[in-house]
Amino acid sequence: MFKRLAHVAVSRVLPLILLACTAAVFAQGAAAPTLRLRATIEKVEPGSLTIRERSGEVIVLVRPADMDVAEVYPITLADIKVGSYIGTAAMPQADGSQLALEVLVFPEAARGTGEGHRPWDLQAQSTMTNATVADLAQAPSVVPGGQKLTLKYKDGEKTILVPPGAPVVTFKPGKADEQALIVPGAKVMVTAQERDGKPTALRVIVGRNGFAPPM
Repeated sequence: MFKRLAHVAVSRVLPLILLACTAAVFAQGAAAPTLRLRATIEKVEPGSLTIRERSGEVIVLVRPADMDVAEVYPITLADIKVGSYIGTAAMPQADGSQLALEVLVFPEAARGTGEGHRPWDLQAQSTMTNATVADLAQAPSVVPGGQKLTLKYKDGEKTILVPPGAPVVTFKPGKADEQALIVPGAKVMVTAQERDGKPTALRVIVGRNGFAPPM
């Protein structure tokens, strides 16, 4: 179970979710569920990471040797092209479109990752769409200076309105630069899972020099 420093129980929400989900999947003989933790690194040790989650809770995670590390960094709206494979967290609009909170342009090697449309936990009621950009156009007047993206995925399509201030990012492998990236103060999004009774970091998406993963 996730714990605070000084061995105090972590959040009232995350552990309860984790316990409920873990019990259900273990009853079926499956692996424990994963959680996304948006946080700041507090402490780095050879076998562990201490993070402060956005709720304010301090969590100590096992840091396995094979933990995946990816560096996220900003690009521009102009870097989104027809044919780009992207993921965008967004808020549903009354007309059926989605207003982007951020856009991640996947490297070509990651094309197809998580394709589709689903709920997301960046904000209440937010969604995530991973799909190919089929068309680009100027956004309507309700989003001045923005861009309208038509995204197509296997089972459908979505219209995404990207305002000028929405973060646009991509990522690259960061394992070789882990010592410089995984440092106190770094902003991270951690994919974590309970393994052998301990919360374990499976993947860390990290920004350099205080840049925060916006997804």
